[in-house]
Amino acid sequence: MTSYNINECIQPLGDSALVIRLGSEIHPSTHQKVKNLSLLLEKNSFTGFIEAVPSYTTLTVYYNPIEVFQSRTASNSKSPYKIVSEHVFHLLKNLRIEDIKKQRIVKIPVVYGGDFGPDLDYVANYNQLTREEVIHIHSANEYLVYMIGFAPGFPFMGGMDERIATPRKDSPRLAIHPGSVGIAGKQTGVYPLETPGGWQIIGRTPLALFLPPSSPPTLLQAGDRIRFVPISEKEFEEYKELKS
Repeated sequence: MTSYNINECIQPLGDSALVIRLGSEIHPSTHQKVKNLSLLLEKNSFTGFIEAVPSYTTLTVYYNPIEVFQSRTASNSKSPYKIVSEHVFHLLKNLRIEDIKKQRIVKIPVVYGGDFGPDLDYVANYNQLTREEVIHIHSANEYLVYMIGFAPGFPFMGGMDERIATPRKDSPRLAIHPGSVGIAGKQTGVYPLETPGGWQIIGRTPLALFLPPSSPPTLLQAGDRIRFVPISEKEFEEYKELKS
């Protein structure tokens, strides 16, 4: 069990949120702490709790300060932030970092290059590799989804091989096709919706990542393991026809 100092690991974020720092670098063990604390907080919430939002190294807890204030006992003169931070710290002290026995593995089919991946050649040239080598390296790894953000359903993943790491574009595109698979620095991700973006686009998946009618409304969740599977343009079109 890790020892924590409340003043070092918990900080206020405005008057209706606080941030718990559980590590200093992107790592699966830090992600596990963030995920486990989020689950523990959901099972042991407090009056005024709104939501807990995970990131790579932190968990942000949002709350309604008026409801927290009204829940105080007559002898309790503490501020809403103090009440919430002490509640969270109590959970943190009892947090056990256990192996997540069941992690969902999601296979994502991808057409690499061509109109589907207009930046594949750039990524290859930047890293002095062939197109085929970039595709092999990108699809050979297994990726951990650390968090969902930026756009609904957008997965921020870790585990990409540094041999294909490539900086973002100097001038972002005004519109990225839904399903586009991109690289930005040492990260890879998939655009769920048509949005502006500066990631280097190397391919596209026919899968829909944002599913409004579903619960939850996203195909991927934090903690999922992702494997990219190369497919042909014909297979891409067949999959789209199957789902239409």
